[in-house]
Amino acid sequence: MPDIALRFHLDMLAMSSSVDAVLAAQGVDLESGLEYLALVEPETIGDALRLCHAAGAPCLTLPTHLLTPSRLMRTGARPDDAPRIARALCRLGAQLRPQHLVAVMGPCGLPLDESSKASLNEHRDQYARAARLFADCALDAILLDGFTRLADAKSALMGCAQAIDVPVMAAVRIDTAQGLEQACRQAADVVARLEDCGAQVAGFSAAAAPGELAALARAARAACSIPLMAQVEVASVPPARGSRVAACDSQGPVSTPDQMVTAAAHLHAAGAQFIRAAGQATPAFAGAAAATLAGLDVRRG
Repeated sequence: MPDIALRFHLDMLAMSSSVDAVLAAQGVDLESGLEYLALVEPETIGDALRLCHAAGAPCLTLPTHLLTPSRLMRTGARPDDAPRIARALCRLGAQLRPQHLVAVMGPCGLPLDESSKASLNEHRDQYARAARLFADCALDAILLDGFTRLADAKSALMGCAQAIDVPVMAAVRIDTAQGLEQACRQAADVVARLEDCGAQVAGFSAAAAPGELAALARAARAACSIPLMAQVEVASVPPARGSRVAACDSQGPVSTPDQMVTAAAHLHAAGAQFIRAAGQATPAFAGAAAATLAGLDVRRG
């Protein structure tokens, strides 16, 4: 599998959306069902991954976000199931032969006291133990996703660095409700601090209109020297076929694949390299981004 680091600052790379929307439509309990399915009914997750891969994004993301020990415990899975789950999910992804295979790691869910060394160590250990599950898998990168606090993302970065030698991408959610100017400052601060903490790709996640996403990307691009990732949070299910309401609302957050096309073009122009549709996004959103970015180089300067 190609080394993704060789493409840093060169090729535009779309990332697949989560399998959550596909599985939820089938009635899967996303908080507890993924681990069960990975062990006893892997073809269900395999089919969902196949749909995401078919959308055409070069980077296929795996649904491994619940594999920190604390999150896994809440699902009812046994701790010794974790290596089997990780191997099963990586095997399902590798069978599709994507250009790049990326494991997603979410917040561990434990409270973090930044003034407590014990609390910090406990947090880092959660992520280090999860990252070690992928030591023998053919991964190109780990994506830290779902983080709303920079402190949690920093702990995750440090834990991953202790355990595995693959590039770590990290994105922190930006609150655009505070106003675009403040959100841009937050995006710049987030990516700068993620770079300082060792992220190989730093980014932000936001629910916003294409123009606002571009503004966030420009501010973030100016604040760091490593590749920039932008996650477009899709907050609602796309409208029924034939509806033109959301597609015509260019001022609201991205909610249709058509708007994702516009957002991907804006983010490319603003200097982002990795583009991913997150939140409620279906594979169609990833397909829209992949088609828009295919063959493009990263915009510099």
